[in-house]
Amino acid sequence: MDVMEKYLKAIEENVCSICVDSNENGKCTLTDKEVCAVQYFLPEIVSVIHSSNPDDLQECYQRLKEIVCVNCRAQTDSGYCYLREDSNCSLDRYFMLIIETIQKVDAGKI
Repeated sequence: MDVMEKYLKAIEENVCSICVDSNENGKCTLTDKEVCAVQYFLPEIVSVIHSSNPDDLQECYQRLKEIVCVNCRAQTDSGYCYLREDSNCSLDRYFMLIIETIQKVDAGKI
């Protein structure tokens, strides 16, 4: 299993399983026409977390918005995101849990 697969597996177990878009068994209910930002942008998310100061969550959050959100089709050129505004962005909603999960994988705890 390569490292990105480890991150994805850990995200599925720790984030997807409690996501509001999952069913009672923790399986994603998004359709083929919908995309989970966390899974779609996982390599970029991991890169941002690895290149950010782990003690400065605001910096990490801002960098995620600059690198990931600008490439998301839900965000306009002016920076408005209807998903984030409605608390429907999985990256925004589970930001802390995503960071913790990636750090646990890095530390060999998952």
